[in-house]
Amino acid sequence: MSKDQAIGGAILVVCVLVAVLYIVGMFFYPYVKPYVNIGSEEAVRYWLVAVPVLVAFVAILMIGAWIGWTMATTPPPKPIEEITAEIEEKKEEAKPAEPPAQASAAPEKKKKEKQ
Repeated sequence: MSKDQAIGGAILVVCVLVAVLYIVGMFFYPYVKPYVNIGSEEAVRYWLVAVPVLVAFVAILMIGAWIGWTMATTPPPKPIEEITAEIEEKKEEAKPAEPPAQASAAPEKKKKEKQ
């Protein structure tokens, strides 16, 4: 078993355990209260809902903050006119010298023959 598979297995076990404990705490707390008394049923249910909502809300806000930071620190893109001018310059530089006069006369000769 590779390290990644071991980590994946551990994550799987922890997630299943948390899900089972969450369901037991949310719906079956009155039945397990004699064994695990951590507060009133209303308080336990309140915190079972409040904590995941808080974590999700903060996570969404952090994603929004990261997007804002990225937008604020990224320089604006070049205008399209500059980009097209650069592409045209590169094409002109890469263009080989004009072919000899004989080669350029051949297409003209073919045009005349077609007429």
